[in-house]
Amino acid sequence: MHASNIPTAGAPRPVPSPAGYQLARKRQTAPVCLALALALALAVLGVFMPQTAPAATLAALGDSLTAGWGLPAADAYPAKLARALAARGYDVDILNFGISGDTTAGGLARLDAVLAAKPAGVILELGANDMLRGLPTAVPRDNLDAILARLKAAGIPVLLCGIQAMRNYGLGYARDLDAVYAELSKKYDAVLYPSFLDGVTGVPGLTMPDGLHPTAAGVDEMVRRSLPAVETFLSRLGVRPAGAP
Repeated sequence: MHASNIPTAGAPRPVPSPAGYQLARKRQTAPVCLALALALALAVLGVFMPQTAPAATLAALGDSLTAGWGLPAADAYPAKLARALAARGYDVDILNFGISGDTTAGGLARLDAVLAAKPAGVILELGANDMLRGLPTAVPRDNLDAILARLKAAGIPVLLCGIQAMRNYGLGYARDLDAVYAELSKKYDAVLYPSFLDGVTGVPGLTMPDGLHPTAAGVDEMVRRSLPAVETFLSRLGVRPAGAP
């Protein structure tokens, strides 16, 4: 049996040469440095790479019914509609251009801001305040016509939301105002949702004490009832839910 290389007790252990020691250190630290460099690179990419854009961005141009008067921003119609669409697999962002008290003239005056946002489509809801002021129906007709004409020129499709006219102005006024939305939707090939407050007006718990503005539960009902029209609109825009062919 020959002698092994295992040192005997008491024998001095071999000491690695300086060159060997440095090589061993390099072999140990190289993977660690590489891992740190990779982690740093991924962190930098996470900070500076742009976030994935939504499949489509819509603009909701309207009055207090769009703005969410008396409600938290998260309970306004555009916000709740976006969440309802997300639950159905749509990747859509909705910008809220609602201003309480706005008339069709006010909406026309600030249309440049909507166009500057370059939305894929616009949900247009205006005319209730024209009605409450008793303005002749020719006023909202002309203003909505001008808004729709500019959006068409910009190549932006529209979902037009009508209002149900109050009967205290007379049946003739109500009939003429209702006809404005039907006529303009045909003229500009807009998707029409005839009554924005359908199923909400006059229902206890769905409107605020003023009888005009929806509660959070009322907005939920507005979203539920308008979803078919909104999905038709998104289909026209070429936006489909995740997993759809």
